[in-house]
This record gives sequence, C-alpha cells and structure tokens, in this order.
Amino acid sequence: MMSVRSSDRFATTRWSVVMRSASSETADASHALTELAQRYWYPVYAYVRRCGHAPAIAEDITRCFLGGLMQQFRDGARSHPQCHFRRFLLDQLNAFLGGDWREIVDNDSTTELAAPGDLEARNERDNAGAVSPEQAYERSFALEVVVRALRRLHSEARQTGRLAMYEALEPHLANDPVAGEYEAIATQLQTRPLALIVALKRLRQRFRELVGQELADTVTSAEDLAAEQAMLHGVLSGMQTRA
Repeated sequence: MMSVRSSDRFATTRWSVVMRSASSETADASHALTELAQRYWYPVYAYVRRCGHAPAIAEDITRCFLGGLMQQFRDGARSHPQCHFRRFLLDQLNAFLGGDWREIVDNDSTTELAAPGDLEARNERDNAGAVSPEQAYERSFALEVVVRALRRLHSEARQTGRLAMYEALEPHLANDPVAGEYEAIATQLQTRPLALIVALKRLRQRFRELVGQELADTVTSAEDLAAEQAMLHGVLSGMQTRA
C-alpha cells in the first residue's frame, strides 16, 4: 500500500493538477497543462510526421492541436483525463486527426505557442527507419524526457562549478569509459582517475533521479510512474539494440 509520503509526492505534480480539474474547477489546471504541452511538442510532431505529413504541415497540426487542447481547459469544455499524460495526449491527438483537422488548421489563429526550432532535425535523427507512428511517438516522448533531464543535469553542474567534469563524463552516462579513458580524462582535468569514477557514479544517480522527476510530473501515482519508467527503459533498450 502506498505510504502517505509517497502519496504526497504525486499530489502536486502537473498531471495531478490537471486530473483534479476533471471533477472540480482548478485555477492552475490550464497552466499545468500548458507547461506539459510545451514540453512535449516533439512526440506529437514525430507522430504526425510518421503519419505522412510534410514538416511544415506537421508543425501546423501540432501547434493547432496543442493550442486547441489548452483552449478546451480554459473554456471548461475539456475531456476528462482517465490515464497518464502520455496516453491522454496520444488519445486526444488521434481524435483530432480523426476529425476535420484541415479546416481547423486553416482557420487557426494560435499565436501563444512557439515550436522548438530543432523538431525536424531531431525527428530525422531519432526516427529514421521503418517505425510506426506509435513507435515514433513513444521513442520521441522517451527521448524528450532524457533531454530534459540532461539539461537539468548540465545546469546543476554549471551552478556548482563542475561543468568541465560534467562535459567530460556526460558521454559516459550510459556506457563505461574504455580502457585508458579515465586516465586521459583525469590528465585533462588535472585530477585522479578514482575521483572520476566516483563523480560518474554520482552523475548517473542524479541523472536517474532527474528522469524520475520528469516522468513523475506526467502521472498521479507510484504505480503509473513505475509503468512509465518501464516504458522508457524498454524504448531506450530497443534503440540501443537496433543501433
């Protein structure tokens, strides 16, 4: 059974705020959903691209879809979420694409959303090959979580004056250095190899914590978080196997 402390952890996640708005008016629901939508432009775009739409059209569809979803929450005419954010977002996207999206996009005047500038470059790099729209979505969602965690890890290293060590060790977060690399990095940073081993262990631990925090913001329970962590692990493991 979930402890009180564990339950409290999920009481104020952004998705918890959105979920509570399904049964009562919550002033922060629109803001919470806006933040989540802005974070996860990329998987929506990747899904739409894999459905066969050209880059410019896919960007317009993504902007219009996310803008319309946020407007529904502001207007109170929202769909009631019954699942975690990743599933909800895809379900809503499929409903949007199954409707008269062309007319909606043609008449869209959404100006509050600005697309990330690297969407197509990332999509070409991450989703090359014969993957389905659902696979592209899950892969891109997982990678967005990783990218956000890495950005936070980079920021923490800069703030604590350890940026040089972070930049030297970041390529080894997933794979151990080969023979001689610790020594070469130690010489570069004027430190001992043992200090790098300890630093890399701590970086990996902190990276896992940050990934968990990013995912926690999209769920409402420890069970859902464990499921999302399993999804992410499975997606990333599959990508490494195919690499």
